[in-house]
Amino acid sequence: MRAFQIETFDTPPRLVEATTPEPVKGEIRLRIHACGLNFADLLMSQGKYQDTPTPPFTLGMEVAGVVDALGPGVTGPAPGTRVVVFGGRGGLAETGCFPADRVTPIPDDMPFTDAAALQIAYGTSHVALDHKARLKPGETLLVLGAAGGVGLTAVEIGKLMGARVIACARGRDKLEIAARAGADHLIDARTEDIRETVKALGGADVAYDPVGGDQFTAALRACNPEARILAIGFASGDVPQIPANHLLVKNVDVLGFYWGGYLKFRPSVITQSLTTLLDWYGQGLIKPHVSHVLPLDRAAEGLELLRSRASTGKVVITP
Repeated sequence: MRAFQIETFDTPPRLVEATTPEPVKGEIRLRIHACGLNFADLLMSQGKYQDTPTPPFTLGMEVAGVVDALGPGVTGPAPGTRVVVFGGRGGLAETGCFPADRVTPIPDDMPFTDAAALQIAYGTSHVALDHKARLKPGETLLVLGAAGGVGLTAVEIGKLMGARVIACARGRDKLEIAARAGADHLIDARTEDIRETVKALGGADVAYDPVGGDQFTAALRACNPEARILAIGFASGDVPQIPANHLLVKNVDVLGFYWGGYLKFRPSVITQSLTTLLDWYGQGLIKPHVSHVLPLDRAAEGLELLRSRASTGKVVITP
């Protein structure tokens, strides 16, 4: 089979011929039809992600496909079942083996590209806003990076949860995408002062930040008393240093959030969230925005789209 692998952190990942794996105890084998790319894949390719394995390994965190074999002791899902799974790695390949307890069947009418784009982006925003920040109807939600993979889902889910949503992104084209997802107010990060614009709109009760850097600082200063600011990621490459005196004066909470971490210490949060998201999808309440669908031999191009911020929503690879 073909797989897009990291052989060393000093060389770029490349497409290689690999042996088709056999599932061991507790695993299923999947014929992979789609794999969603994430910023974490970029960090992992550089050895900078918190859960980076030792090379060689295959990139690709979230996949959708068809079960074609069960490991010893595994009773299901049965071969032929269409499923989605967060494997953490191994998705940028034609075949992969993944933990059976992470597999969730998907509806027959759900495209594999939608399924592969759903888990991390929507899961991150849903668990962050609902479980972690406890966003309430009528509150004001500020979303930074609002046209990116997770930011766009935060706009969509924030509106579903009854919030007034302020979307911040770079350029009018990206802001138009956020507007179509339900944003009430738009801020162009290239030309507008985030702090002053948000304050003029009444301030933020919850801020969702996958960007970091100066935008985090601006969002923090635009927060209302008792606001919650979610540190989702640092796409800018700049991890902000938080002035504790600002937290004290405004009684603001800064909440660190890592979706994948719940699989280790409280997996029920993830499974309950995915059940909700699939139900919303079935009702037509959410629809993944996929800006690029590329074949496996263009996986490097897909990663570059993330690195350059040229994509909106998700980039999906179809082995």
